[in-house]
Amino acid sequence: MDAVFEAFEPAFMQRALIGSLIAVVATSLVGTWVVLRGLAFLGDALAHGVIPGIALAVLWGFSPIIGAFVAALAMSGLVTVVSNRTVVREDTAIGLLFVGMLSLGIIIVSRARSFTTEVTALLFGDVLGVTTDDIRNQLIATAVVLVCTVVLYRPFLALTFNRAKAQTLGMHPRLAQAALLALLALSIVASFQAIGTLLVFGLLVGPPATASLLVHRVPAIMVTSTLLGALAVVAGLLVSFHHGTAGGATIAGFSVLQFFVVLAGREVAVALRRSRPAAIAA
Repeated sequence: MDAVFEAFEPAFMQRALIGSLIAVVATSLVGTWVVLRGLAFLGDALAHGVIPGIALAVLWGFSPIIGAFVAALAMSGLVTVVSNRTVVREDTAIGLLFVGMLSLGIIIVSRARSFTTEVTALLFGDVLGVTTDDIRNQLIATAVVLVCTVVLYRPFLALTFNRAKAQTLGMHPRLAQAALLALLALSIVASFQAIGTLLVFGLLVGPPATASLLVHRVPAIMVTSTLLGALAVVAGLLVSFHHGTAGGATIAGFSVLQFFVVLAGREVAVALRRSRPAAIAA
Protein backbone atom coordinates (compact mmCIF):
# COMPACT_ATOMS: atom_id res chain seq x y z
CA MET A 1 0.00 0.00 0.00
CA ASP A 2 2.92 2.34 0.61
CA ALA A 3 3.74 2.21 -3.11
CA VAL A 4 0.17 3.30 -3.93
CA PHE A 5 0.12 6.20 -1.46
CA GLU A 6 3.59 7.29 -2.54
CA ALA A 7 2.58 7.36 -6.21
CA PHE A 8 -0.52 9.49 -5.67
CA GLU A 9 0.94 11.87 -3.12
CA PRO A 10 2.18 14.48 -5.68
CA ALA A 11 -0.49 16.92 -6.85
CA PHE A 12 0.23 16.25 -10.55
CA MET A 13 -0.43 12.53 -10.00
CA GLN A 14 -3.72 13.31 -8.28
CA ARG A 15 -4.77 15.47 -11.22
CA ALA A 16 -3.68 12.72 -13.63
CA LEU A 17 -5.79 10.20 -11.71
CA ILE A 18 -8.88 12.42 -11.63
CA GLY A 19 -8.59 13.38 -15.29
CA SER A 20 -8.10 9.79 -16.39
CA LEU A 21 -11.04 8.52 -14.31
CA ILE A 22 -13.30 11.17 -15.84
CA ALA A 23 -12.12 10.06 -19.28
CA VAL A 24 -12.99 6.47 -18.37
CA VAL A 25 -16.60 7.40 -17.57
CA ALA A 26 -17.09 9.15 -20.92
CA THR A 27 -15.39 6.46 -23.00
CA SER A 28 -17.16 3.60 -21.19
CA LEU A 29 -20.63 5.05 -21.79
CA VAL A 30 -20.08 5.72 -25.48
CA GLY A 31 -17.68 2.81 -26.00
CA THR A 32 -20.42 0.36 -25.00
CA TRP A 33 -22.49 1.41 -28.00
CA VAL A 34 -19.38 1.43 -30.21
CA VAL A 35 -18.57 -2.18 -29.28
CA LEU A 36 -22.16 -3.45 -29.50
CA ARG A 37 -22.74 -1.80 -32.90
CA GLY A 38 -19.37 -2.80 -34.37
CA LEU A 39 -18.23 0.80 -34.86
CA ALA A 40 -14.67 0.27 -33.66
CA PHE A 41 -13.13 1.34 -36.98
CA LEU A 42 -15.19 4.53 -36.98
CA GLY A 43 -14.16 5.21 -33.38
CA ASP A 44 -10.51 4.77 -34.28
CA ALA A 45 -10.89 7.04 -37.30
CA LEU A 46 -12.60 9.76 -35.26
CA ALA A 47 -9.84 9.56 -32.66
CA HIS A 48 -7.42 10.47 -35.47
CA GLY A 49 -9.86 12.86 -37.13
CA VAL A 50 -9.65 15.36 -34.26
CA ILE A 51 -5.93 16.00 -34.94
CA PRO A 52 -6.39 18.83 -37.49
CA GLY A 53 -8.70 20.69 -35.13
CA ILE A 54 -6.31 20.34 -32.20
CA ALA A 55 -3.37 21.31 -34.40
CA LEU A 56 -5.09 24.51 -35.54
CA ALA A 57 -5.98 25.28 -31.93
CA VAL A 58 -2.33 24.90 -30.91
CA LEU A 59 -1.12 27.15 -33.72
CA TRP A 60 -3.82 29.82 -33.43
CA GLY A 61 -4.06 29.87 -29.66
CA PHE A 62 -7.67 28.86 -28.98
CA SER A 63 -9.11 25.95 -26.97
CA PRO A 64 -8.00 22.52 -28.24
CA ILE A 65 -11.31 21.11 -27.00
CA ILE A 66 -13.26 23.33 -29.39
CA GLY A 67 -10.93 22.47 -32.26
CA ALA A 68 -11.12 18.75 -31.55
CA PHE A 69 -14.91 18.72 -31.28
CA VAL A 70 -15.43 20.69 -34.50
CA ALA A 71 -12.99 18.43 -36.38
CA ALA A 72 -14.69 15.27 -35.08
CA LEU A 73 -18.13 16.54 -36.06
CA ALA A 74 -16.81 17.51 -39.49
CA MET A 75 -15.33 14.07 -40.04
CA SER A 76 -18.46 12.21 -38.91
CA GLY A 77 -20.54 14.41 -41.22
CA LEU A 78 -18.20 13.77 -44.15
CA VAL A 79 -18.37 10.00 -43.55
CA THR A 80 -22.17 10.18 -43.71
CA VAL A 81 -22.16 12.34 -46.87
CA VAL A 82 -19.64 10.18 -48.73
CA SER A 83 -21.35 6.89 -47.84
CA ASN A 84 -24.87 8.19 -48.61
CA ARG A 85 -24.14 10.17 -51.79
CA THR A 86 -21.70 7.80 -53.55
CA VAL A 87 -21.39 4.11 -54.30
CA VAL A 88 -18.44 3.96 -51.92
CA ARG A 89 -19.09 1.80 -48.87
CA GLU A 90 -19.00 3.34 -45.40
CA ASP A 91 -15.81 1.55 -44.34
CA THR A 92 -14.04 2.88 -47.45
CA ALA A 93 -15.21 6.41 -46.70
CA ILE A 94 -13.96 6.05 -43.13
CA GLY A 95 -10.59 4.78 -44.34
CA LEU A 96 -10.16 7.65 -46.79
CA LEU A 97 -11.07 10.31 -44.25
CA PHE A 98 -8.99 8.57 -41.58
CA VAL A 99 -5.81 8.94 -43.62
CA GLY A 100 -6.77 12.35 -44.96
CA MET A 101 -7.49 13.92 -41.56
CA LEU A 102 -4.39 12.39 -39.98
CA SER A 103 -2.21 13.69 -42.82
CA LEU A 104 -3.78 17.15 -42.63
CA GLY A 105 -3.20 17.27 -38.88
CA ILE A 106 0.47 16.35 -39.17
CA ILE A 107 0.96 18.90 -41.97
CA ILE A 108 -0.58 21.63 -39.81
CA VAL A 109 1.48 20.69 -36.74
CA SER A 110 4.66 20.63 -38.87
CA ARG A 111 4.27 24.39 -39.18
CA ALA A 112 4.92 24.73 -35.45
CA ARG A 113 8.46 25.47 -34.30
CA SER A 114 8.47 22.75 -31.65
CA PHE A 115 7.25 20.10 -34.10
CA THR A 116 8.45 17.03 -32.19
CA THR A 117 7.09 18.22 -28.85
CA GLU A 118 3.72 19.23 -30.28
CA VAL A 119 3.24 15.97 -32.18
CA THR A 120 4.20 13.85 -29.19
CA ALA A 121 1.76 15.66 -26.89
CA LEU A 122 -0.94 15.60 -29.56
CA LEU A 123 -0.71 11.90 -30.41
CA PHE A 124 0.20 10.37 -27.06
CA GLY A 125 -1.14 12.89 -24.57
CA ASP A 126 0.41 14.18 -21.38
CA VAL A 127 -1.43 12.54 -18.49
CA LEU A 128 0.99 14.02 -15.95
CA GLY A 129 0.35 17.49 -17.35
CA VAL A 130 -3.42 17.52 -16.79
CA THR A 131 -4.43 20.84 -15.23
CA THR A 132 -7.38 21.94 -13.11
CA ASP A 133 -8.88 23.66 -16.16
CA ASP A 134 -8.57 20.43 -18.14
CA ILE A 135 -10.43 18.57 -15.41
CA ARG A 136 -13.19 21.17 -15.36
CA ASN A 137 -13.64 20.91 -19.13
CA GLN A 138 -13.63 17.12 -18.90
CA LEU A 139 -16.34 17.22 -16.24
CA ILE A 140 -18.55 19.37 -18.45
CA ALA A 141 -18.07 17.12 -21.49
CA THR A 142 -18.62 13.94 -19.46
CA ALA A 143 -21.76 15.37 -17.85
CA VAL A 144 -23.18 16.04 -21.33
CA VAL A 145 -22.31 12.48 -22.39
CA LEU A 146 -23.98 11.05 -19.26
CA VAL A 147 -27.18 13.07 -19.64
CA CYS A 148 -27.51 12.28 -23.35
CA THR A 149 -26.84 8.58 -22.72
CA VAL A 150 -29.72 8.48 -20.22
CA VAL A 151 -32.13 10.55 -22.33
CA LEU A 152 -31.35 8.74 -25.59
CA TYR A 153 -30.98 5.25 -24.10
CA ARG A 154 -34.07 3.76 -25.81
CA PRO A 155 -33.29 5.17 -29.29
CA PHE A 156 -29.68 3.99 -28.99
CA LEU A 157 -30.84 0.55 -27.83
CA ALA A 158 -33.28 0.20 -30.71
CA LEU A 159 -30.67 1.45 -33.17
CA THR A 160 -28.17 -1.12 -31.88
CA PHE A 161 -30.32 -4.24 -31.94
CA ASN A 162 -33.14 -3.56 -34.43
CA ARG A 163 -32.79 -0.55 -36.72
CA ALA A 164 -35.91 -1.47 -38.71
CA LYS A 165 -38.03 -1.65 -35.57
CA ALA A 166 -36.62 1.68 -34.42
CA GLN A 167 -37.89 3.17 -37.69
CA THR A 168 -41.39 1.72 -37.21
CA LEU A 169 -41.52 2.99 -33.63
CA GLY A 170 -40.77 6.50 -34.86
CA MET A 171 -37.40 6.76 -33.14
CA HIS A 172 -35.65 8.30 -36.16
CA PRO A 173 -32.57 6.05 -36.40
CA ARG A 174 -30.69 8.57 -38.56
CA LEU A 175 -30.99 11.21 -35.86
CA ALA A 176 -30.00 8.65 -33.23
CA GLN A 177 -26.96 7.75 -35.34
CA ALA A 178 -25.99 11.42 -35.63
CA ALA A 179 -26.41 11.90 -31.88
CA LEU A 180 -24.28 8.84 -31.18
CA LEU A 181 -21.51 10.13 -33.45
CA ALA A 182 -21.65 13.50 -31.67
CA LEU A 183 -21.32 11.78 -28.29
CA LEU A 184 -18.46 9.69 -29.66
CA ALA A 185 -16.70 12.88 -30.71
CA LEU A 186 -17.36 14.45 -27.31
CA SER A 187 -16.01 11.43 -25.42
CA ILE A 188 -12.81 11.57 -27.49
CA VAL A 189 -12.49 15.27 -26.78
CA ALA A 190 -12.93 14.60 -23.05
CA SER A 191 -10.10 12.06 -23.10
CA PHE A 192 -7.39 13.16 -25.53
CA GLN A 193 -5.67 15.53 -23.07
CA ALA A 194 -4.93 12.66 -20.71
CA ILE A 195 -3.97 9.83 -23.07
CA GLY A 196 -3.67 11.36 -26.54
CA THR A 197 -5.60 10.89 -29.74
CA LEU A 198 -3.91 7.62 -30.73
CA LEU A 199 -4.35 5.93 -27.35
CA VAL A 200 -7.88 7.12 -26.53
CA PHE A 201 -9.08 4.26 -28.70
CA GLY A 202 -7.74 1.84 -26.06
CA LEU A 203 -10.12 3.19 -23.41
CA LEU A 204 -12.95 3.57 -25.91
CA VAL A 205 -12.93 -0.11 -26.92
CA GLY A 206 -10.85 -2.07 -24.38
CA PRO A 207 -12.97 -1.87 -21.18
CA PRO A 208 -16.37 -2.15 -22.95
CA ALA A 209 -15.16 -5.18 -24.96
CA THR A 210 -13.87 -6.82 -21.78
CA ALA A 211 -17.11 -6.03 -19.95
CA SER A 212 -19.12 -7.66 -22.75
CA LEU A 213 -17.32 -10.92 -21.98
CA LEU A 214 -18.48 -10.77 -18.36
CA VAL A 215 -22.02 -9.36 -18.51
CA HIS A 216 -24.68 -9.01 -21.19
CA ARG A 217 -27.15 -6.25 -20.26
CA VAL A 218 -26.23 -2.82 -21.62
CA PRO A 219 -26.32 -0.93 -18.28
CA ALA A 220 -24.24 -3.69 -16.67
CA ILE A 221 -21.69 -3.45 -19.50
CA MET A 222 -21.41 0.31 -18.94
CA VAL A 223 -20.88 -0.04 -15.18
CA THR A 224 -18.46 -2.96 -15.52
CA SER A 225 -16.55 -1.12 -18.25
CA THR A 226 -16.18 1.91 -16.00
CA LEU A 227 -14.81 -0.24 -13.17
CA LEU A 228 -12.39 -2.03 -15.49
CA GLY A 229 -11.27 1.28 -16.98
CA ALA A 230 -10.68 2.70 -13.50
CA LEU A 231 -8.58 -0.36 -12.65
CA ALA A 232 -6.52 0.15 -15.82
CA VAL A 233 -6.01 3.82 -14.94
CA VAL A 234 -4.77 3.10 -11.41
CA ALA A 235 -2.52 0.26 -12.55
CA GLY A 236 -1.18 2.29 -15.48
CA LEU A 237 -0.37 5.33 -13.36
CA LEU A 238 1.32 3.19 -10.70
CA VAL A 239 3.55 1.50 -13.26
CA SER A 240 4.25 4.83 -14.93
CA PHE A 241 5.26 6.48 -11.65
CA HIS A 242 7.47 3.69 -10.34
CA HIS A 243 9.03 2.54 -13.61
CA GLY A 244 9.12 5.72 -15.71
CA THR A 245 6.90 4.53 -18.56
CA ALA A 246 4.61 6.78 -20.63
CA GLY A 247 1.43 7.25 -18.58
CA GLY A 248 -1.18 7.33 -21.35
CA ALA A 249 0.33 4.39 -23.22
CA THR A 250 0.56 2.32 -20.03
CA ILE A 251 -3.10 2.98 -19.21
CA ALA A 252 -4.19 2.06 -22.74
CA GLY A 253 -2.00 -1.05 -22.63
CA PHE A 254 -3.61 -2.25 -19.40
CA SER A 255 -7.10 -1.65 -20.81
CA VAL A 256 -6.30 -3.96 -23.74
CA LEU A 257 -4.45 -6.50 -21.57
CA GLN A 258 -7.57 -6.90 -19.43
CA PHE A 259 -9.49 -8.21 -22.43
CA PHE A 260 -7.04 -11.02 -23.13
CA VAL A 261 -6.73 -11.92 -19.45
CA VAL A 262 -10.51 -12.26 -19.13
CA LEU A 263 -10.72 -14.12 -22.45
CA ALA A 264 -8.05 -16.59 -21.31
CA GLY A 265 -9.84 -17.01 -17.98
CA ARG A 266 -13.09 -17.80 -19.78
CA GLU A 267 -11.44 -20.38 -21.99
CA VAL A 268 -9.86 -22.08 -18.96
CA ALA A 269 -13.21 -22.09 -17.14
CA VAL A 270 -14.97 -23.63 -20.17
CA ALA A 271 -12.28 -26.30 -20.49
CA LEU A 272 -12.62 -27.18 -16.79
CA ARG A 273 -16.41 -27.45 -17.03
CA ARG A 274 -16.11 -29.78 -20.03
CA SER A 275 -13.52 -31.99 -18.36
CA ARG A 276 -15.48 -32.35 -15.11
CA PRO A 277 -18.31 -34.58 -16.48
CA ALA A 278 -15.74 -36.78 -18.23
CA ALA A 279 -13.82 -37.19 -14.98
CA ILE A 280 -17.01 -38.07 -13.08
CA ALA A 281 -18.02 -40.62 -15.72
CA ALA A 282 -14.58 -42.21 -15.58
